[in-house]
Amino acid sequence: MEINVKVSDLSFKYKTTEVLHSISFSLEQGKTYGLIGRNGAGKTTLLSLLASYMEPTSGTITMAGDNPFENRNIMPHVSFIYNPDYSDEYETATNYFEFAERYRPHFDMDYAIELAQRFKLPIDQPLKKLSSGMQSAFHVTLGLASRSPITIFDEAYQGMDAPARELFYQEVIAEQSRYARMMILSTHLVSEMDYLFDHVLILDRGSLLIDEPYDVMVNRGATITGPANDVDTFVSGMTTLHTDQLGTTKAVTVFKDLNEQEKREAEEMGLDVGPVSLQDLFIHLTEEED
Repeated sequence: MEINVKVSDLSFKYKTTEVLHSISFSLEQGKTYGLIGRNGAGKTTLLSLLASYMEPTSGTITMAGDNPFENRNIMPHVSFIYNPDYSDEYETATNYFEFAERYRPHFDMDYAIELAQRFKLPIDQPLKKLSSGMQSAFHVTLGLASRSPITIFDEAYQGMDAPARELFYQEVIAEQSRYARMMILSTHLVSEMDYLFDHVLILDRGSLLIDEPYDVMVNRGATITGPANDVDTFVSGMTTLHTDQLGTTKAVTVFKDLNEQEKREAEEMGLDVGPVSLQDLFIHLTEEED
């Protein structure tokens, strides 16, 4: 089932606090989206709204052209994977897999068992007895094996060690080639996960700051390095994100997609033009003002 998502002028208030403000964007099947934002930016709230865990204060969310909230035709096709508290949970991973197999039309039990083995996940132990790393492995296994047309991971992998996270990343890529779907990954591990993203959404204090394809986003920034006076002359009029200086050498990060003529001018001035990572752009764009 192909389900595209459209969010229009979405806002959400908790009591008197506006958590999200007038957000609009569209999501397509077959793409992996990176949702990035500082703590408190509203990422989990936005994902909870997409998963129909609650309703927006104003604005609309449509999936396949319809309102998904309490919609029995849509919600079985949306999986929201996050980190709940399992301190009182006596059910096992096997129990959860069996439940998902009954209620998730695309769930693949064989794939779930295969992933559990690869993660060394003990599927017959109560979830409360598993380490945080194993609980995270359970979460991502459940999400990947759901093969839901809309699969949302809200920091679900944060308890996993580096080798387990790398296995998860590899499976995200492999799954998109096997059973393409819409995946939304909320993360703080920007530098580690950016290569997974087809498209980037950056939230900043409840507003949508960036909504762009990954390759467009990273090409909008550059670091210009060279003699301070020459760098200042070259970047004059550009949006400056960050400045470092050591002696007479200066490096300025700008938020601009330099055209070929500008790159030639920099070269003629003896300046070095370097790339900017998504993490650097994210940090600089969401910096708190002094």
